[in-house]
Amino acid sequence: MNPKFSFLSLLLLVLFSAQTAFATEPTVEEMRSMGPAGLQMLMTRYAGEINRHIADPSLASDEEWQRITTALDTVAQQKNSYISGLYWYTDFESAKRASAASGKPILSLRLLGKLTDEFSCANSRFFRTVLYPNAEVSSALRDRFVLHWESVRPVPTITIDFGDGRKLERTLTGNSIHYILDSDGRPIEALPGLYGPKAFLRGLANAETLFKSLAGKNDQERNLLLSGYYRQQHTKLSSAWTSDTDKISDKKPERSTGVKANSVRAVDISGLAITKAVTEFSVLRAMTNSTERLGRITDEAAWKKIAQLHTSDALLDERSMSLIKRQNPALTDQELSSLLQKFQELIALDTVRNEYLLHSKLYILLVEPIRNDVQKLNEQVYAELFQTPRSDPWLGLFSTDLYTALDNGGIVKPL
Repeated sequence: MNPKFSFLSLLLLVLFSAQTAFATEPTVEEMRSMGPAGLQMLMTRYAGEINRHIADPSLASDEEWQRITTALDTVAQQKNSYISGLYWYTDFESAKRASAASGKPILSLRLLGKLTDEFSCANSRFFRTVLYPNAEVSSALRDRFVLHWESVRPVPTITIDFGDGRKLERTLTGNSIHYILDSDGRPIEALPGLYGPKAFLRGLANAETLFKSLAGKNDQERNLLLSGYYRQQHTKLSSAWTSDTDKISDKKPERSTGVKANSVRAVDISGLAITKAVTEFSVLRAMTNSTERLGRITDEAAWKKIAQLHTSDALLDERSMSLIKRQNPALTDQELSSLLQKFQELIALDTVRNEYLLHSKLYILLVEPIRNDVQKLNEQVYAELFQTPRSDPWLGLFSTDLYTALDNGGIVKPL
């Protein structure tokens, strides 16, 4: 055999095989349609580049890296998906089918803006930094939940022009909530606003246990189980808050009345604990009173002290810090350290306020009647908990009672 001919034949065979493989390579759209497997395919293909950029956040975002992250985010439907590796359904019916097929609950995020956009609402941006990149959180979400997000409405943005070429862009108002749903899309739990990673994981674990306990239950059994769970969880929140306020109270000698000076008394809410012996109306009234009293008694200074009791819940892991470093390349090490410290303090504060105030109010919305329609529940959550009802097109940012000395109050309506 002619050696030259053999070499040429081999070369042509290799080129043909490479072209064939390239021609059958799935497109980004096809990988998106493949679900989580399509994202995993991309993550595996670019694992080397991904790991390099996580390990060294100072690496430049060159054209190749931008191409890779654009493809990843398109398939995942989440910005900065390279560090989380999470696949999100944006079609609710597809998420329900995936849940039914896998036997996993749905974690459905409702937000202002889109999870793919840099300028989604602040909470959802923090989720992409604090929660989704976190190694434990991302593993739990990827392995134990079907992920879905839906935009409630566009997020309002503001640009401050300093007049010398410098501009500052921000988003205004807006909140996000994670609902945990069964395979039929019915709510069973919810986590409102930002939680620290450890607190978020506890919430996920509770919801997953609840989801499993509902398996095989008829509607009456389901409603009874959920009602008992919501009452029990509300009582736990009241008890935990009482314990925390006792811990931060000033330990001063008791007055003649037997009341500790400068302290929040546990007796102030002790009669508000929920028991199974009372009627549903009494339960609802007691839960409402407990939550309202909690908000009145605990002032801002007390919230900060309570947050200090839960700093471990708000600690960022290395992956989250890597993303924050990449987003802030101009900061010195000292500035970055200060930024991270203050950010973790705010996460701890958000966690306790969301858990004790918003979560407790959510149980009131969930318990009477038991909610089966997540869309209607979400409307009520945004109207009553987040104070941004759909009926207000200005999201509370404009008031007819406020004089601004501007024509039409500064409103510019599209033609």
